[in-house]
Amino acid sequence: MMEYLKFGKYGFAGLLVGLALVAQAFTVSAQVKAAVKPKAERSTDARDPFRKYEEPRVNVKKGGQVMPPSIQERIAQYKAQKVAAMNARIAAPKPTTALLLSELQIIGISRTPRGYAAIVQATPIKLSYVIYPGERFYDGQLVAIEDNRLVFRRETVFTDGRREHSVEIKPLRQLNSVEVMSSTETAPANVRVADSDKRPDDRPPGPVKP
Repeated sequence: MMEYLKFGKYGFAGLLVGLALVAQAFTVSAQVKAAVKPKAERSTDARDPFRKYEEPRVNVKKGGQVMPPSIQERIAQYKAQKVAAMNARIAAPKPTTALLLSELQIIGISRTPRGYAAIVQATPIKLSYVIYPGERFYDGQLVAIEDNRLVFRRETVFTDGRREHSVEIKPLRQLNSVEVMSSTETAPANVRVADSDKRPDDRPPGPVKP
């Protein structure tokens, strides 16, 4: 009987020791797992070392084009600028600064002591102006005057602040058949003919001698 009690006592003690060892083993395993960091996965965006480097493409969002105001608003702006220039005692801007290049019609080109000059008509207001190279307009500037055309530099403004420049050429206006006929010079009926061109029969008779 005593042997059974002794065996049960040692068996219970062994069971407790075993449970303690198992608990300690689980604790150590959890600490080891916490200490070991998982290996970071390789990024799919990593560059291939054997591939030539290419700069990333940047998508530039272009803004819309800024539309010019109406001719009435531009004329009002020009008048305000003219008054401000007069008050400041500086040169006032020219009326052409209120005109768009698309509103110009080239009527004629001539040569002056200052060089080539062009006569243009503002189609919205039906007024004509004489312009020279360097003349500024609302959306551009006159660069050169040639024999039968004008060369402009157009400026386009966008909502994001960008400004683009391009070359625009305007040809001399071609006269239609009606304008050609009206511009043809015809001699009037009452033109006096020179005396040297008169025939002897057409000369007035001289005084009759007594």
